Amino acid sequence: MRVKDCTILDLPKIADGRGNLSIIEQFKQIPFKIKRCYWIYDVPGGCERGGHAYKKNTEFIVALSGSFDVVINDGTNEQTYHLNRSYMGLLVPKGLWRVMNNFSTNSLALILSDTEYDADDYIMDYEDYKKWNNQR
Repeated sequence: MRVKDCTILDLPKIADGRGNLSIIEQFKQIPFKIKRCYWIYDVPGGCERGGHAYKKNTEFIVALSGSFDVVINDGTNEQTYHLNRSYMGLLVPKGLWRVMNNFSTNSLALILSDTEYDADDYIMDYEDYKKWNNQR
């Protein structure tokens, strides 16, 4: 996988004077079956999340509230995606290094995954990631 394989996907936005509503359904707005859902919140200023790659897991990341950056690296190229709309998300295929940073106050990141949690799926060291990536 390469940085260019990441995609910003628009989600349905149903506008209503009482408040807007957006939807994420497996195989409709995202191209996989949802096996895990988690969220990241209360990130202290200047802190980063992520800093790893997955061998098998694909994710869809949405800024439900506030904003943050997702920095994607494929061992050669790097691209930063700024997420700040709850009706848009970033599809991150397996095999890419990711770091989340630049969290605004009260930001809330929703992450949907196509695998259940598996500690062995993580590559936590960037140098190990580059070696693994070069062997694929």
